[in-house]
Amino acid sequence: MSAPRPAGDLFSLKGRTAIVTGASSGLGARFASVLAQAGATVFAAARRIDRLKSLADSDARIHPVACDVAVESDRTRLVETALTVTGRIDILVNNAATSGETRAEDESADAFTDVLGVNLTAPFHLARLTAEAPASGGRSIINVSSILGLVSAAPLGGASYSASKAGLIGLTRELAGQWGRSGTRVNALAPGWFRTEMTADLFGDERSSRWVERNTLLHRGGDGHELDGALLFLASDASSYCTGQVLTIDGGWTAR
Repeated sequence: MSAPRPAGDLFSLKGRTAIVTGASSGLGARFASVLAQAGATVFAAARRIDRLKSLADSDARIHPVACDVAVESDRTRLVETALTVTGRIDILVNNAATSGETRAEDESADAFTDVLGVNLTAPFHLARLTAEAPASGGRSIINVSSILGLVSAAPLGGASYSASKAGLIGLTRELAGQWGRSGTRVNALAPGWFRTEMTADLFGDERSSRWVERNTLLHRGGDGHELDGALLFLASDASSYCTGQVLTIDGGWTAR
């Protein structure tokens, strides 16, 4: 049984340690900043260390860590770095991802495997390392999937990307089942079409931008800050009885 907390403290992450991958730009940078603003000590990981340092300059609670999640030794070093500094890991946000070819016939088997390595194998390994680490209480693992793990978005999307994001949802449910007894919660966040560096071409093209608006119930793409509440809900004690779930934030795209 968990003890109730005052409503004002539900979303507080004071005293918690968090890891955010893919934190050098876009949603990942936003995630790291939001968790830090809520009180967490955040280890922001990505390959572009210069961008991470700029992010860390904005908040002393953010610690930049150069990390290529495709490399096993980098993943291990990331977790060890967090443990060396704070002695525990309470929150993991598996956000780092790469996209493959849009057309399946243009994608080689090796390229398909590479995308799964970053988008699915790396999150599994980091989740396992996190689950084995000390935590201050209930631990939260958040896998950043996508609506492309739930529905087809042809002619956009891609075979490897969609497969990896669907696989991440399956992984989320399985790990939630295996680790629930230990108090580790595992959930997935499935964003829709948000304006980020990765979707710059999509929103920069008038025809494709209208396509997003036409097929989204709110008739617009999302802004990064509109994921703040969902992230804090899954990371904090506000979701203490929530695990194995997919929280879809897509402006109504998948409700059509």
